[in-house]
Amino acid sequence: MTYSAAAGRRLPRKTHKSSRRLVGILCVAATVAWVLSVMMGLSVTLQGPPHVIALSIHILALVLAFGAILLVDWHGFLWLIGKRELAETIRLDGAASPLIWSGTAVLLLTGAFLSPNLGNPWTLVKLGAVLVLMLNGIMLIPLMRRLVIKDPTTTFAGLPVGQRIHMLLCLAISQVCWWTAIVVGFVNAEF
Repeated sequence: MTYSAAAGRRLPRKTHKSSRRLVGILCVAATVAWVLSVMMGLSVTLQGPPHVIALSIHILALVLAFGAILLVDWHGFLWLIGKRELAETIRLDGAASPLIWSGTAVLLLTGAFLSPNLGNPWTLVKLGAVLVLMLNGIMLIPLMRRLVIKDPTTTFAGLPVGQRIHMLLCLAISQVCWWTAIVVGFVNAEF
């Protein structure tokens, strides 16, 4: 999600109501996409080369989305410890967001063709982690909107306590969910 055309540029404040509405709509859309992916996974079974192609695309989408997440989170950590400025972090987040969300969309699409075994509790853990990580990313939108309008040199310590807690919780949830989904996916994979 791009928050500004150029980092540090001041944008008009969005009302809390419009942010809540956007977050609500996006959460519903993400949940519907997730449910459709799971339902499709129950009804579609690919074997042979089509399965290998779907798995290959799935892994490439994982590299795309998770690689971008790691870069943004690392850069955010550097801002947190005072090694980068807020404007740089927002600019990088704006550039990486399309990669993260398109990679996640491709993961949902290709995951539907990998015949998830819903009888396996680890598969349910993975699927739950994927849903939570998508919703968590959406929950960052209001915070990022508030950060965009701050002075580009604002430090992490200069944020209100609530925003710092929000950011750290979202970071922790993101990392736990991504790593859970990845580890469970590879452990469950049948090569």
